[in-house]
Amino acid sequence: MAGEQGTGGRQPRVSETEALLFHQRGKPGKLEIIATKPMATQRDLSLAYSPGVAFPVRRIAEQPETAYDYTAKGNMVAVISNGTAILGLGDLGALASKPVMEGKAVLFKRFADVDAIDLEVDTKDVDAFINCVRYLGPAFGGINLEDIKAPDCFIIEQRLRELMNIPVFHDDQHGTAIIAAAGLINALHLTGRDIKDIKLVINGAGSAAIACAELIKAMGLPSENAILCDSKGVIYKGRTDGMNQWKSAHAVDTDARTLADAMVGADVFFGLSVQGALTQKMVASMADKPIIFAMANPDPEITPEEVAEVRDDAIMATGRSDYPNQINNVLGFPYIFRGALDVRARTINEEMKIAAADALARLAREDVPDEVAAAYHGQRPKYGPNYLIPAPFDPRLISTVPPAVARAAMESGVAGKHIVDLAAYSADLSARLDPIAGSLQGIFEQVRQAGKRVVFAEGEEERMIRAANSFANAGLGHAILVGRENLIEQSVRSLGIELNENVSILNARLSDRNAEYASYIYRRMQRRGLLMRDCQRLVNNDRNVFGACMIALGDADAMVTGITRHYGVALDDIQHAIDVRPNRRLIGVSMALCRGRTVFVADTTGQDNPSAEELADIAEEAASVARRFGYEPRVALLSQSTFGHLQNERAQQSHDAVCVLDSRGVDFEYDGEMQADVALSREAMALYPFCRLTGPANVLVMPAGDSANIATKLLQQLGGVMLVGPMLVGLERSVQIAPLNATANDLVNMAAIAAYDLNG
Repeated sequence: MAGEQGTGGRQPRVSETEALLFHQRGKPGKLEIIATKPMATQRDLSLAYSPGVAFPVRRIAEQPETAYDYTAKGNMVAVISNGTAILGLGDLGALASKPVMEGKAVLFKRFADVDAIDLEVDTKDVDAFINCVRYLGPAFGGINLEDIKAPDCFIIEQRLRELMNIPVFHDDQHGTAIIAAAGLINALHLTGRDIKDIKLVINGAGSAAIACAELIKAMGLPSENAILCDSKGVIYKGRTDGMNQWKSAHAVDTDARTLADAMVGADVFFGLSVQGALTQKMVASMADKPIIFAMANPDPEITPEEVAEVRDDAIMATGRSDYPNQINNVLGFPYIFRGALDVRARTINEEMKIAAADALARLAREDVPDEVAAAYHGQRPKYGPNYLIPAPFDPRLISTVPPAVARAAMESGVAGKHIVDLAAYSADLSARLDPIAGSLQGIFEQVRQAGKRVVFAEGEEERMIRAANSFANAGLGHAILVGRENLIEQSVRSLGIELNENVSILNARLSDRNAEYASYIYRRMQRRGLLMRDCQRLVNNDRNVFGACMIALGDADAMVTGITRHYGVALDDIQHAIDVRPNRRLIGVSMALCRGRTVFVADTTGQDNPSAEELADIAEEAASVARRFGYEPRVALLSQSTFGHLQNERAQQSHDAVCVLDSRGVDFEYDGEMQADVALSREAMALYPFCRLTGPANVLVMPAGDSANIATKLLQQLGGVMLVGPMLVGLERSVQIAPLNATANDLVNMAAIAAYDLNG
């Protein structure tokens, strides 16, 4: 469906090999269950299960609504399919739909902190499917139906909504409709139109198209102003060929019989059909300032480039991420369910859908926050023809859409619980997820637009080859593998992959740039013990030196390395060709992401016992990295001491570093010395009301390099933390050194960060 998949045109490509490896590595699949209560002692087990569990059992039996208080029901959605319409692949069966349903469950968690479990029902019989799902109400707070073919999906959703007292929502229908409606609201606003006066043509008569028609009519479009078309032409009153009750509900009195007929004078076109369905001639026949939402995936009914050749006054949206105004379902379903669950709604009605569309439209009109601007590399999007719909990684979505949905549920009488203070609810939602959990996604989008050349220095290694190919397949830029062609090509064959056209191989020994690179190294190293022949040997044989020369002399833009040599060795190689920036400190910053919190840790590669001045330098560098990722830094200088409670040399250095920062007049929050719990816990910090930090720290400056390194490794291994880095900051050119055990996916992330250039 729109915005949820696609590989055509300029879309990032994903190879079969890397996709299969992604799903297979570690624990197979994309989901696991984690206990929310401690299970460390016998008493914990007694409370969680027998005999303690008997008490909530009795309470729920007496008062069923308390299930929301004592179980996970209120935050649990079932993602259910029978696999009869999987993405654009068709009917491949229930089991084959499981990777998609797991993915949908992950998106629920990622964007709205909704716990979701995928259920694949192995039947194509509508009655059997309904009979299976109807009895799941006690287990879940909502049902998300997915990838079910039409017209079965209409019957299933309608009957389940009648039979169940929890929300039942077929996202393939309503998700697309809600996001398209939000875009339409703003397109009408920009073109000065009233929804009651427009002529809308919808091409496609499947589940999403019919849902769009129903929602736009519910928003005020007169029924006679909407013309629905399918592969046989216009759906008009009296037509019998290829009709069903859902199409018939939208039949109109019209002389138009073809899509071309219907498009004459149309104000708005919604396409939910196939590539090429809309022609330039049809676009030319539309009214002034036409609104064209070509939402077929992977390729739209017509491209923006094709429209621009015949109209310079059109507003366009597609289902693709490489064009403005992507109709992306992820803007809808997580937040709609979040609001519905939080008021214990019995259904998701038209009022709630319209409220979600209105909230999305209003949000797009607001000034874009720094987090989104940072994701766009400082190019702040602005409401207009190319920005009708909020960016998927806008941190305000979680605090904007669910309250609107919740309010609509309460006002329309379908809420089982009332939220009195919606402003406080919105604030709670803001704190529920990391404010810019999409920081890497935003970086990827900016790197994709920049199209930089990135050197993958250890090009003969299989992980590097896969990473370089994934980098190019994702449309992130041009990947340069440094190594011997025959060995790389042999590995490519053994891996069973096809190298993207934006991957090139460069043999350092045979490069026509060797002489210049060797001379460059010699000029830098001749007074540090190296002869010319030593420099030539380094350039010929050391791929890190060769790659560093490439970016130092402008033959590439960034570089990633690290999987064959220890960090310090690789850094020494690189510094043969690249210096530290003037008045900057070379440090490593690791980004730790864990359950809605992102924390930057520094310096994970530096000195064992930095001075107060050096700690202050590290704090400034780390704060700048946080800002490059879109965070407003709150820096804590950590110690075993909290504000003088324990005295030792390292604690004193952290204390003195705060004084150094005071003297420099830096423009970010900072304080110390403090222990980690004080820095990260609002409750622990409350014991020190004089603390300068306005909230938990998101930048941690460790008192020594060894403690930083140990802490991040412990977090990664014991805390279920995703670790990015350490990211190298402070060199004159952008290089990232990955850990020795980095996966191909880790290397892609590091390559993207290198291309993004954290030095700014």
